[in-house]
Order: sequence, then structure tokens, then C-alpha cells
Amino acid sequence: MWPVLGEDQKDQGLCGWSWEGIKAHVGGLGNGSGPMWPVLGADRAISMRKIQSQGVHHITLVGADRQTSIDFWDGVLGMPFVFEQPNLDNPNEGHLYFDPGDGRLITIFTDETRTAKMTHLPQNPGQVHHIAFAVSQASFWQAVDRLDQRKVKHSGPKDRGFMDSIYFRDPLGLLIELASYRFEPPAGATHTDVLTAAHHIRVAAGAATIDQNHIADAIEQIAQAKAQSLSPDRSAKNPF
Repeated sequence: MWPVLGEDQKDQGLCGWSWEGIKAHVGGLGNGSGPMWPVLGADRAISMRKIQSQGVHHITLVGADRQTSIDFWDGVLGMPFVFEQPNLDNPNEGHLYFDPGDGRLITIFTDETRTAKMTHLPQNPGQVHHIAFAVSQASFWQAVDRLDQRKVKHSGPKDRGFMDSIYFRDPLGLLIELASYRFEPPAGATHTDVLTAAHHIRVAAGAATIDQNHIADAIEQIAQAKAQSLSPDRSAKNPF
């Protein structure tokens, strides 16, 4: 049986359900009681609804020639070149597909009549400012030397509080960021779960930006909420 939102929940949609509440309803899946996701009542008028995204599917960029694209995306950033085919909307262009490391795709339109020319691309409203790719802390702290070997101008490491960043431009001038989180989320949680909790902690503390102490408190908060303990008092103690 599918539960229906009550009168007091109609304007909230799924946002009115807590994380624990949603997990409790999902618990009905697979135990014989059937799916237990809440649905909107039949008496709710059909009106504007969201189109729910579930992640970035791919990002497509206009590149120069084929080899420059391969040399940068695979040869510099280590993204496997997974397949290619013609651009289905323009058969005069090639379409190269790279895996940025999470099984999703960065794709490049190529044309052998185009040559790579470094240009500082405009960053006006509605245009891309930069694209950030995740790297480990181990890889991040090698980035300066490896960019210097190629004589690539870069920003040097930037302290972002909860992560480290370095910026440089691809052969056509697109601003690229290498970003590395300074923390690992608790098991079963995501980096964005931690950042959302850290945001609320930061606001309550009156701080301007998220820092590592907010991240640490958020991780503790999420870890305690996710795991049961036989201890009757889970407040901080000093056994020394």
C-alpha cells in the first residue's frame, strides 16, 4: 500500500519527510509489504512539478583536433578514452568520450580543421566559469610539479577550508579546477550530506565560511545519527 500525503503535507511534497522517515518507508521494499514511498493525493490538482535530476550524465565541450583532446583529457588528467563516433548532429565532427573517474562522461566535439589556441574564455552571466574535477589528496599535492613539468601556468594550491583547489587552463583556455576534499564522509553518507550539516553548524556559529571544525562536528553528528549505541550517554568524556 502506498501512503498518501495528508492535508498538512500537500504543500511540502517529499521535502516534508525527514531522512529517517524516508528510510523507514523504504524499509518496506523487499520485505513483502511492497514499496512504501509517499505519493501525492489524488485530490491534489495537477500543477507545476519538478523534473528530478539524479546526477550529471555528461558534459560536452567544443574541442579542437582529435589528438589535442586525447593528449589533454587522457594524457594530462588521466581520463580513459572510452569510445568515439561521429557527432550525430554534425557528421563532419568527431565525438570523443572520456571517463572522468566516476563512470560518467566528459565528451569532446573535434574537428581536424580546428587548432588549439589558448584563449581566456569569457565568463559572462550564463557562461561556464570553470569545471572542477575531484582528485585524491595524494594526487593533489603532486599537481604543482606535474603542471610545472609541462610549463602550464597555474594558481598554486588554494585553501578552501573544507577542500584544496588548484586552477589552470586547458589548451583552449577553459578554466579547470582540481579539487580535493580534506575529509571522508561517514559510511553510507556523502560529501554533500556532510557539507549540508556543516552549513547549518556554520550558520549557528555565526561563521562566514565552512571550516574544518564545522566539518568535524558535522561528521560526528551524522555518524551518531546513523549508528545505534548501547551507551546510555554518548556525550564527550575524558577517561584520562
